Amino acid sequence: MPCVCVLCIYVLALCIFHGSVSQSVPPTYGERGSNLGLQVFLKVAEGKQQENVVLSPHGVASVLGMLLPGAHGNTKSQLLSGLKYKRKGPYKMLQKLHKTLTSNVDMVTIANALFPQEGVTILNDFLTSNRENFLAESQTLNYGNPQQAADVINEWVNNRTKGHIQSLVNADMLDPVLTRLVAVNSIYFKGLWKSRFQAKGTKMRSFTGGDGKSYKVPMMSQLSVFNTGLANTPSGEKYKVIELPYHGNSMSMFIALPLEESTPLSAILPHLSTETVQGWTKLMHKTKIHLLLPKFTAEAEVDLEGPLAALGITDVFNEGKADFRHLSLEPLYVSKALQKAKIEVNEKGTKAAAATTAVLLARSSPPWLTVNRPFLFLIRHNPTGTILFAGQINKP
Repeated sequence: MPCVCVLCIYVLALCIFHGSVSQSVPPTYGERGSNLGLQVFLKVAEGKQQENVVLSPHGVASVLGMLLPGAHGNTKSQLLSGLKYKRKGPYKMLQKLHKTLTSNVDMVTIANALFPQEGVTILNDFLTSNRENFLAESQTLNYGNPQQAADVINEWVNNRTKGHIQSLVNADMLDPVLTRLVAVNSIYFKGLWKSRFQAKGTKMRSFTGGDGKSYKVPMMSQLSVFNTGLANTPSGEKYKVIELPYHGNSMSMFIALPLEESTPLSAILPHLSTETVQGWTKLMHKTKIHLLLPKFTAEAEVDLEGPLAALGITDVFNEGKADFRHLSLEPLYVSKALQKAKIEVNEKGTKAAAATTAVLLARSSPPWLTVNRPFLFLIRHNPTGTILFAGQINKP
């Protein structure tokens, strides 16, 4: 059966350091976090205009959300500002969002875990908040043996991602003396196409890559009714949008590509937000079309520190300014924030995986719609507006 599998993992390794310490309708909490994640995606895509990029916006928000209960002062203010969360009581809304996204356990599974260093005190309020709001498991490890600790974490990741990510943490990421906590967030999504592609319809066709060269790629084909529309950027660039729903209608993949072949994908990306996507749903209408969509595989590794810092979240990475006093009495900061992601789309559907690590260290006839040039894709939870995955494909 055609299916879609989407997956992302986030890891936070916390270590001690030595030294001093606009919408008319209010956006949902899923949209608030996704907006920050989309801005991170745009920052990455800006520097990779001819490359494939895949990122989990909701995953970025999730890993920062897990840090939030431990943050204080300006560190907390920057996180709240970046995520657009209200200062008082965002956790009830995040708990509700978590339950909504995972209401269909056969389609979406979100798992979280905390792995504290044995014998080190992680403040109870932080642990309780993560347990109650993110359903985070907790298991102590001995980081004095980095390889053994990494093996335990990787086994958890492998199990929660159904084998799609077998190894995430390397022993050299875990300082045997300074590591205090590793926090892991995973998102697994598996859905069936509502209107499936037949393998016999797939043929080799031309695709003009982001580099301007023509490539022969396997193009999937089907004749069906889809929601489609024509949208404009604020600067007047026109682009096509199509929605490919999954069974149940709660999840969809949206694809957008410039109307004119001479218009680069980068021309339509800057105005991308959850409000933009919400606008798409209002202008689209059902149309019977011949859809040609390339099979594609893309993977990317993204260092999140630069994009997040550019968006105002800087203190978490600064050993002199990071303030996680509600997580531990020891001063901590994030020394590394990394996401790895992969997506594969074929006739059977989509398989995707993403992994993020943040290491906190010591201060030390019907018409045809042919997707044959660079395009944007989003995977969206429609009831909440949450963007689970976003990407640009310049070469399938």
